[in-house]
Amino acid sequence: MTTGTRTPGEFCWINVMTPDTSNAREFLGALLGWSFFDMPGMGHGITVGGRNVGGLFDVVSPQTPNGMPPTIGVMVKVDSADAVAERVQLLGGTAMAPFDIGTAGRMAVCHDPNGAQFDIWESKSMLGTDVDSTLPGAPSWFETLTSDAAKATAFYSALFGWTSVTMTMPTGNYTTFKLGDTPVAGLMTLSADMGALTPHWGTYFTVTSVDETARSAVALGGAVCVPATDIAGVGRFAGITSPQGVTFYVITYAS
Repeated sequence: MTTGTRTPGEFCWINVMTPDTSNAREFLGALLGWSFFDMPGMGHGITVGGRNVGGLFDVVSPQTPNGMPPTIGVMVKVDSADAVAERVQLLGGTAMAPFDIGTAGRMAVCHDPNGAQFDIWESKSMLGTDVDSTLPGAPSWFETLTSDAAKATAFYSALFGWTSVTMTMPTGNYTTFKLGDTPVAGLMTLSADMGALTPHWGTYFTVTSVDETARSAVALGGAVCVPATDIAGVGRFAGITSPQGVTFYVITYAS
């Protein structure tokens, strides 16, 4: 679990891209306990326990690239967006030219060699989240589903200095990335039973009870896309899709 301001190589922010933003805020606020504040001309900020964790934006806004699906984007903190964007390309990924977000920071939109999107964030006045990831509603784990595990593992290890440990699970191999001694992310290979999913990053949010949260999601108009499942030694998780089409995961960690 993570507390305090994130360091370079850690995930530091989320961006919820959704249609129907008013109802999306209502759903996510009721389900995850999120609070929101206006970001004039942009969207809404998200807070958990009084701490900023991300933003919520209209996916059909003129400011959003055409054709972007509802999703939760992830951001990794870096010392230099320009240097890391250049390295992304040297390692076989793609990166748009970095750009400034006012005085808040500098970012770049990147894709790994298998196509999964992630953003990089060089902080200026906005350091990124410092939320305690054990709080209900807080983002607490990030996981990429990928088409080529070896290629993705090599890419992220070289890019962010992550080390990797791969374990054999009942559902296949699972790779955990660490930054120093701190686990920061996971990786799994896409399987045929996952349907038409393409490589991407998913976000897990801490909840008090996965089963109660899954029931609430359905009652609020959402859907359970991955039924509540136990992970030995880790906890219990489920996949949720909001009424607006945003998919994410909720998890209750083992004591």
